[in-house]
Amino acid sequence: MSTKRVLSGIQPTSDSFHLGNYLGAVKQWVELQDGHDAFYCIVDLHALTVETDPALMRKRTLVSAAQLLALGISPEKSTLFVQSHVPEHNQLAWVMECITGFGEASRMTQFKDRSAKGGTDSTKVGVFTYPMLMAADILLYQADLVPVGEDQRQHIELTRDLAERFNSRYGATFNIPSGFILKQGAKIYDLQNPTAKMSKSSDSVSGLIEILDSPEINAKKIKSAVTDAGREIKFDEKEKPGVSNLLTIHSALSGQKISDLENHFSGKGYGDLKGEVADVVVEYLKPIREKTLELLSDEAHLLAMLSKGAAKAHEVSSTTLAKTYSNLGLVR
Repeated sequence: MSTKRVLSGIQPTSDSFHLGNYLGAVKQWVELQDGHDAFYCIVDLHALTVETDPALMRKRTLVSAAQLLALGISPEKSTLFVQSHVPEHNQLAWVMECITGFGEASRMTQFKDRSAKGGTDSTKVGVFTYPMLMAADILLYQADLVPVGEDQRQHIELTRDLAERFNSRYGATFNIPSGFILKQGAKIYDLQNPTAKMSKSSDSVSGLIEILDSPEINAKKIKSAVTDAGREIKFDEKEKPGVSNLLTIHSALSGQKISDLENHFSGKGYGDLKGEVADVVVEYLKPIREKTLELLSDEAHLLAMLSKGAAKAHEVSSTTLAKTYSNLGLVR
């Protein structure tokens, strides 16, 4: 049986990944490297749909690459590259735009949400065409599986529709990918608002556990986390969301079962829980932070690794694009 190809991407839109990014996506990317032909992409072109500071974009792209490597993405097992290093992404995106209906694109949730919030005049055309670029990202590599969150399911469906449409009109060209909705692992919530998902779009960074924050900052954030009425330390997401979130974080990083942690903290107070969770988080993230900073300190080496990844990606993407152009009747 041939190895299935996996493709996924992450935007370089923050100075650090947070714990939710890691446990919700990247940890599973690392696991998928074994037994799959994995392509992982820093999708910098997708990040252009919001106002961009060039110096910050460059810095965040390198920081994202260094963190992926420090978190366990291996250049030996996977192809890690930057989207803009492979020009075929834009070239195939135009083909995808030319076979997508206006109504079809208008129904995409991201465009609907952004244009409803800010009005169509201030919503960039890139937000409208973003799903076609995402389809190109996937189809270029003839991916079998696309690990994404539930919120991206609609984009995967569009990708499948476009691939099938192209194949039926112009001949077999693209593999039809399957969405691989990431298994519901540990769901991590904001430390200050434990009913909201930990997210870089939250109002304050005080609720985020950021991988590149210093151990002191992360320990302080955890010790200032919102808890609940009462003193009992038990897992109850409805009545005790703050305590439940801290127990989930401890369990996800220490590997201990939540039921065992409830027994362990029996008769202890919230201060004990926060102190121990802080220790677990600091201990877990310390080597990852150190490895990231080490990779960033040798930019030439980091860029060389990304260049090697782009060359491997180009081998596959250029073959797909050549076949696409040929099937469209574009003169070679």
